[in-house]
Amino acid sequence: MNLMDPTTYMGASQCQNDRLADLIEFGPNPGGLNAKIYIPENLPADAPLVVVLHGSKQTAAEYDMGAGWSEIADQYGVALLFPEQQRVNNLMLGFNWFVPVDGHRDAGEPLSILHMVEKVVSDHGIDRRRIFITGLSSGGAMTSVMLATYPEIFAGGAIIAGLPYGSAATLSAALLRMKGLGSPTAEQLEARLRNASVHEGPWPTLSVWHGSGDRTVYPSNANAILEQWRALHDLEKRPSSTYIVNGYPRRVWSDAEGRELIEEYSITGMGHGTPLKTHGKNSYGASGDYMLEVNISSTRHIADFWGLSAA
Repeated sequence: MNLMDPTTYMGASQCQNDRLADLIEFGPNPGGLNAKIYIPENLPADAPLVVVLHGSKQTAAEYDMGAGWSEIADQYGVALLFPEQQRVNNLMLGFNWFVPVDGHRDAGEPLSILHMVEKVVSDHGIDRRRIFITGLSSGGAMTSVMLATYPEIFAGGAIIAGLPYGSAATLSAALLRMKGLGSPTAEQLEARLRNASVHEGPWPTLSVWHGSGDRTVYPSNANAILEQWRALHDLEKRPSSTYIVNGYPRRVWSDAEGRELIEEYSITGMGHGTPLKTHGKNSYGASGDYMLEVNISSTRHIADFWGLSAA
């Protein structure tokens, strides 16, 4: 899915499985975003929160229907927050990760999302040590922004077909970076990530997912994300371990105590979208445009990487 592509997604607003409720009066909203939530019945005290960011030409409800996050929320006892772009801000409904005001702490869309998080935490007694964020495409790029600008808020993040923080500051640059062209150096990207906040650690864990056949956001962006965060965590370039999961390679970088800090799934041959397993055991969501049936549920594996299933 091109982050600026006018191609229609899944029949636009005709989502038939909208389980989400509006979050209103969450405070100042400089980014002009909408907010949706999903709170399971009998949510336990000190539950975790997952912030879910849709891709361009998607709504929050459409992305939830495809990825199956509300199914995970019911199963694991997790609160969900879905920031949602408005067409007045971006005609393609993508998050404005490449606009300077929307790429910095305490401004624009990041500050709106922070206020949403604080509202849900306050209203539902969320465990502040277990706040996570994930997103696809422009939502994946905005996940990079949120992890960079508010690393003290998030225990972990998951970037699906996204881009590294600080890779573009204009629309024309963003379109080039999506094609893997003209990226800043690894050293520049590391410096931009470190300088995005005054935080000095500990840092969020990170899960990175990308299709090896993605020609909308090229897989070189996944490599750039990994380089940024390996440097921040002071990890070696060589992974600590490698696995095959549902037929796809998973690489893991762990600390000296064996704690998994970064994981990467490269989905062989997959194009641009969220990897899904929609049939059989451990299946979630529904396939559609940019919600891709490839026999592995990124939603489930991300939740497990964050320890939500154990909770």
